[in-house]
Amino acid sequence: MKRHLPAQLERGREISGEWGSRATWGAYGRFIVQGPCGAELVIVASAGDPDDMQAGGWEHVSVSTRRRCPNWTEMSFVKDLFWEPEECVVQFHPPRSAYVNNHEFVLHLWRHKTEPFPMPPPILVGVQSAGILQSEAEARALRKAHMSAE
Repeated sequence: MKRHLPAQLERGREISGEWGSRATWGAYGRFIVQGPCGAELVIVASAGDPDDMQAGGWEHVSVSTRRRCPNWTEMSFVKDLFWEPEECVVQFHPPRSAYVNNHEFVLHLWRHKTEPFPMPPPILVGVQSAGILQSEAEARALRKAHMSAE
């Protein structure tokens, strides 16, 4: 997690009320910020510090809106607010028996402070150097070129 939060987060920190937080708390607290898609994002963050026995070393950020779940663009925006570009942050889909759902429009981001998260090879997603393809024909040509290169 970033050592210093961006100014827009500090301006959006909610200081009063039951969920109030203070700037001296660093990445802990409740933040309300305008998201990149027009929705107000309510963010609750914890940095998984060693003295937080419940966290077990996990950094955690929850992101919610009033009327819908946050989308990919909004979750990426929040990831960039709290973590460095080269840090791997995940969303989990746990076994159904382990589901916890206390808010119908919230998603969570996680990163363990000491255990690196395994990642699949990028080729399983696509060809990184190709960028965003504009058509199915481009995708077919890229697959064909990749298959013949092997």
